[in-house]
Amino acid sequence: MERPQPVEGTTAGIAAFTARERWVLLIASAWLVIGLQLDAYAHATTPELETFWTPWHGVLYSGIAASGFTLLWIMKSRLPAIPTYRSLLALPNALRIPMGGMAALLVGGGVDTLWHNIFGIEKNLEIFVSPSHELIILGMVLVAMGPALMLATSPGRTLSVGGGFLVAISALFSVLPLHIYSLHASALGFRHLGSGDDDPLVFSTDGQLVHGYLFSTVLLLAPILMIGRRWRLPIGLASALVAIPALLMHLMFDSEDAWWPQLTVAIAAPVVELLLRVANRFVKLPVTARWIALGLLAPPIVWGAVLAVGQSVTGTVGWNVHMVSGLLTFSALTGAATVLVVRSIQYLQPE
Repeated sequence: MERPQPVEGTTAGIAAFTARERWVLLIASAWLVIGLQLDAYAHATTPELETFWTPWHGVLYSGIAASGFTLLWIMKSRLPAIPTYRSLLALPNALRIPMGGMAALLVGGGVDTLWHNIFGIEKNLEIFVSPSHELIILGMVLVAMGPALMLATSPGRTLSVGGGFLVAISALFSVLPLHIYSLHASALGFRHLGSGDDDPLVFSTDGQLVHGYLFSTVLLLAPILMIGRRWRLPIGLASALVAIPALLMHLMFDSEDAWWPQLTVAIAAPVVELLLRVANRFVKLPVTARWIALGLLAPPIVWGAVLAVGQSVTGTVGWNVHMVSGLLTFSALTGAATVLVVRSIQYLQPE
């Protein structure tokens, strides 16, 4: 049986994480996030749902329990027989961050039961802004990050095939709750084109939709950039982190409508990745410049493809040339700014 062993470079001799520990936590966090997806789908397709006691909540809360027991199992060999505050602080961030997420899940889960019993079941937009749901979403994100964070404590800049799958799945389950939570402010949500109004106001549907494209740009780019800071990106990983959330959001919430917007995103993502990888072979730029080029080029190409296909399929995107060009320019600037922020984050050094 594989046992965790202390390795050079770990915090205060804390044992290295084993593959078994990483994969078990990945399965537990997948159970947790799938429970959220099932519950969100049930609320989206069953408006008369008016009870807390549903099978979907059963999957969700059993996923919380599975994740909690898994983290306790991983911590067991890394703490003394009588844990102290100092020994808990000595744990690596790869454990402390998921444990913080578990604390948010436990508080959010307890509050959620009380909240529903007092105020009833939320509907429409309210489901996304309930305080208990905010804690649950935060907890899911932090717990699902755990497997990738654990692998990041191992040396090396190159991911194996198994490591690539683990990081990709961990990243997907980390970002999916955020995509679900931000559905009404996302270009992966229900609306993809403008309203067609001649003079959109500042707080019009058009303005909100433009914000959705920019918010989606940040949310889709951030996981790719964070993984790219630690490892060389395996071929296809960036495309998967864009295409899979787009397809899943449509499948869960908008499957009765046309698939072309999400399919366009799913097809454009690997095309952009291929073009940028080929360009990197012929155009020699510093590493940071290559990442900035990704931020500048990928968002307007992907969203531009959505608008072009929309023009072809529907006959209009609902916006004039000023809105379209402005949207694509802002998406490019947003992408570049996201690159600069994520790649500028520095590790905190001990005093």
